[in-house]
Amino acid sequence: MMLDTSKNILIVGLGLIGGSYAKALRKLGFKISAITLNQEDIDFAVENGIIDEGFTKPSEEAIGNAELVIFALYPKVFKEWISKYQNFFKPGTLITDVTGVKSSVVYEIQEMLRPDVEFIAAHPMAGKEVYGVQNSDPKIFHGANYIVTPTEKNTESAIRDCLELGRLMGFERVSVLTPEKHDEMIGFVSQLTHCIAVSLMNCYDGEKLQDYTGDSFRDLTRIARINDEMWSELFLLNKETLLDQMDKFLSEFGKLRKTLENGDRKTMREMMRISTARRSLFDKK
Repeated sequence: MMLDTSKNILIVGLGLIGGSYAKALRKLGFKISAITLNQEDIDFAVENGIIDEGFTKPSEEAIGNAELVIFALYPKVFKEWISKYQNFFKPGTLITDVTGVKSSVVYEIQEMLRPDVEFIAAHPMAGKEVYGVQNSDPKIFHGANYIVTPTEKNTESAIRDCLELGRLMGFERVSVLTPEKHDEMIGFVSQLTHCIAVSLMNCYDGEKLQDYTGDSFRDLTRIARINDEMWSELFLLNKETLLDQMDKFLSEFGKLRKTLENGDRKTMREMMRISTARRSLFDKK
């Protein structure tokens, strides 16, 4: 284990993901503190053994003892936080994050950050359609992907520690991508899929739809229960990449529509065979 459990870990933002990190890491023996806006969330987390202590405001007391700080904030708030409070970090602090876009976040924070503090970015590809520390559960990491997105400013030791963090919390696959490649990939596998689910739920408003749907509709629209504040921010921060992915989807959808319009069953079946073959790669062996 590269990460020593004697390290003090601070989590900034104690929602679903921050709380799940806290549960996973405290179970391993780390001392966990947290900063989050609502005292009720801190009280719940302390009473339920999720964290050791918590604070509602950034301060030298809250921040100065941490060797590792994990930011579970929206990108805009994350950048503002670093700008305002980085003076409270002690020298040698390692910071990481959970944000869903990287290119528009990583370089800006690394540019503004003190030279004696290092930021190594990461993205836990996990979640649920519920929010808050009350719903936190480290089991969401099991079978999930964890991506580290280093830049030339990162040290090998920081990259190793960040990868080890993912392994310790139980992620099935831990990998490394550039921030740009991450955003391209996430634009397709995550943001585009959310766009499709939202569009699907917006295109039909018939009464009692829930009384007539089958598993296919429920599975396809599971992620349509969406945090509009967070996802709209993520979409706009990855705008050009997401627009490109949307255009590619519209092209394929248009192709499928044309096969139906023209009665072209051969091409339709070929598209379905490609779909089946590619989707089979996701199935557990």
